[in-house]
Amino acid sequence: MATAVKMDEESKSILEELQAEIKLRTGKKVTQQEIMATLLEDAYESKSAFVDSFRETKVPLSEAEIERMNEGTFDSGTETREEDIDDILYG
Repeated sequence: MATAVKMDEESKSILEELQAEIKLRTGKKVTQQEIMATLLEDAYESKSAFVDSFRETKVPLSEAEIERMNEGTFDSGTETREEDIDDILYG
């Protein structure tokens, strides 16, 4: 049973471009439904990354966010080398 999904003109145009590119590069004619199914499968396989793509991100951080992130940190006065960290973490 097929279900219609509404999309704006820009998305429809992108889908058509993908369809044409697949035909051009592979010589295989695929339907827009096949493209959408493949896109959904790919998104599902990397679900975490796909969900994260919808998060609002602010890069770079604002000065206030940097200050908030650094609150509570302090300089112990001891210089730490990468090898020291590796030894502590991995033994």
